[in-house]
Amino acid sequence: MPASPAPADQAVALLRRLGAADIAHPGGTLLAHLQRVQGQLAAWGARPALQVAGLCHAFYGTDGFPTALLSPDSRTELAEVIGAEAETLVYFYASCDRRATYPTLANADGAFRNRFTGQLHTPEPHLRRDFAELSAANELDLARTDSAFRERWGAELLALFTRLQPLLSQPAWSDCRAMLAAAPQD
Repeated sequence: MPASPAPADQAVALLRRLGAADIAHPGGTLLAHLQRVQGQLAAWGARPALQVAGLCHAFYGTDGFPTALLSPDSRTELAEVIGAEAETLVYFYASCDRRATYPTLANADGAFRNRFTGQLHTPEPHLRRDFAELSAANELDLARTDSAFRERWGAELLALFTRLQPLLSQPAWSDCRAMLAAAPQD
């Protein structure tokens, strides 16, 4: 079931206003990438709030894509457009210090390091699942649209998503295996 049109349409309007359609990104523009991530999450059956979070996941920049459209201090502005649940997921995703967090993300007691504040906390299981699902949709889009990215990072991403498999939906895990197992192994 696709996300309700209102938040997604409002998010696209905001993304356009903030220049996402003009920012280069593998596979075209940042806006095109964000829309593909949203579409992937929809294809996997993600609930509407997670789909909208996929569309908006780069608003505050990420550990892998530092260009931010809004400051994390503008969370209220984004929440008014996409809803509190989706904005919480966007902030959670954007705040991840990947180097510190990825190794233990699948562990129930694994620490999550916020790259904006430096604070460590242990996220609830549903946040871990949403984070893993959104991460898979994001990275698989990059792997699909950029063969050099897939060749360079495919094996490492397959190892990551293999560790995160307990957090992933079956469709997400199947796509991870299909896309990344074909990547050359170093």
